[in-house]
Amino acid sequence: MPATGSFDYYILAFSAITVIVTIWMGFRSAKTSKSASDFFVAGRSVSVGWNASAISGEYLSAASFMGIAGMVMLSGYDALWYPVCYACGYLFLLLFIAGPLRRFGAYTIPDFAEGRYDSPVFRKIAVCFVLFIGFFYTMPQMKGAGTTLAYIFPGLPYWVGVAVVGAVITLNVALGGMKGITLVQAVQYWIKMFAISVPVFVLMAVYGGYGSNLSVNKSAADAARPAAIEQSAAPSTMDAAAPVRSALPDKAPKDESWIAPFGPLTTKAVKSAAEALPEANRAAYLAEYQKPYSLLYTFSLIVALVCGTAGLPHILVRFYTNPDGVAAKKTTMWVMILIGVFYVFPPVFGVLGRNFLPELYSATGSKGPDKVVLELPTLIRQKYGVLGSILSGITCAGAFAAFMSTFSGLLVSMTGALAHDVYGRMLRPQSTAAERMKMFKWCAVLIGGVSVILGALVEPLEINFMVGQAFAIAAASYFPLLFMSVWWRGMTMKGAATGMLTGGLCALFAAAMVNVSTLAQDKGVMGKLFSGFNPMNTFWKEHPLLRILCEQPAIWSVPLSIGLMIIVSKATRRTIPADIRMKMLVLHAPEKLGLKQEYIQEHQAGAGH
Repeated sequence: MPATGSFDYYILAFSAITVIVTIWMGFRSAKTSKSASDFFVAGRSVSVGWNASAISGEYLSAASFMGIAGMVMLSGYDALWYPVCYACGYLFLLLFIAGPLRRFGAYTIPDFAEGRYDSPVFRKIAVCFVLFIGFFYTMPQMKGAGTTLAYIFPGLPYWVGVAVVGAVITLNVALGGMKGITLVQAVQYWIKMFAISVPVFVLMAVYGGYGSNLSVNKSAADAARPAAIEQSAAPSTMDAAAPVRSALPDKAPKDESWIAPFGPLTTKAVKSAAEALPEANRAAYLAEYQKPYSLLYTFSLIVALVCGTAGLPHILVRFYTNPDGVAAKKTTMWVMILIGVFYVFPPVFGVLGRNFLPELYSATGSKGPDKVVLELPTLIRQKYGVLGSILSGITCAGAFAAFMSTFSGLLVSMTGALAHDVYGRMLRPQSTAAERMKMFKWCAVLIGGVSVILGALVEPLEINFMVGQAFAIAAASYFPLLFMSVWWRGMTMKGAATGMLTGGLCALFAAAMVNVSTLAQDKGVMGKLFSGFNPMNTFWKEHPLLRILCEQPAIWSVPLSIGLMIIVSKATRRTIPADIRMKMLVLHAPEKLGLKQEYIQEHQAGAGH
């Protein structure tokens, strides 16, 4: 809790500075955003360094800044797959997609879909998935916004924080489009890097390092739990080499499962099913099913995160802002480095939070483990006063930078799909550049409003869990489309569309079913709103395998999508585009040969440029 009567002025000041600077940079950049190219692809003039920082800033969302730490605290070892796979996904992008995608020279992924297959119909399908993935991804960003504002202003309703942040980012995007947010996102990466690292170093100096804090759980798993400590103990009583943790509440996972693979995250479905059995049968049931089901969950999660990273529209569109394919590859390499360094720090918060803030286990929604990054610096504040308040302010500023930068990118991606693809290509193909830029601003307001409404509904859900599901949808839809379209000349429009629609919609439906059943268990307003789905929780207990396959659908939906693409394409091989050889050359030939094209220019005469 903030130290003063209602809120801490340092936290308020640092957070306000972040928001004000973001708005100021948005207004400043808006003055240079004059053309449609500026709004959609930042004039294709973003350097490698700026673009790598901007992509990293956009990618490191509330899930990375707050969600990973919260999930490590809640689930232990299993949650470490998230930061590892988030970074590994860029290796796929670097090797298979980044360069060819930029060489094709479009504004959006639906542009690529239509241009690769000469099919306006395919553009419509691709636009739908930009919106599906985008809205799934905006919900955890809004959860981060509501959680942070409720922390800064105790007593502030969760939905107010969602609405305030949504309004600020919508204003920024509407003003300057892609060019307007590029500088903002690049700066916000470095804000987040500073905000996640500095408090960690201070906390470890006072409370011990990552290894020593982790060893407390290991030793406690082999022996009796240590006695509780007082959070207000004097610094001299803290032994940095051998930390002592507070007593864990009943809701906290046991040490032996938290510290080991196949822990609370991957075993929750099978353990829930075991609880419904007679006590005499539980041990045998767990011995038979716990490990294989946990492996299934883990492999599916890895597929979702790695392939999903290579299929996120708001990340992929960033490569169109590079001058050429070589720059796109260099950008991807630097992004892997930047986000890899960042991901060293969130797990430390999770381990420290388990030892020193166990009361978060007993809370839910915006007051639970998802706010451990915001709460841990309060321990320093209790001991050192102003220093702790400054650290709390820094982490809150980083949280703002996290969900603001990612929501900005998502909003640009979804708004571009509506303004450029739906309005500029489908509804009014003869519209002028000025008309499409005006529509971009109106669509930004529309998408921002819908995102706020959805964000207000998901307070009971975990931030990182929701992001993982967005990745699963992207992995089953856009990743197969891009990977197969770039590397297999035998793909047809019908094959690509069938696979993308079937795999993507199946993953979307499966993830939605798990989410609504989870919301039905909430003790508050959301539980009443979704009470009709409560019987599904009984179904999940009786069928844990189906629960896992729906919660993590990538392991079956990605092969389904790719398999259908191959089968249907071979059955419709006569419809392969006649100029496929030239298109493959454009995608893969070195830029020095001069084959690179700007696909969008083929349509500019009709678009009023």
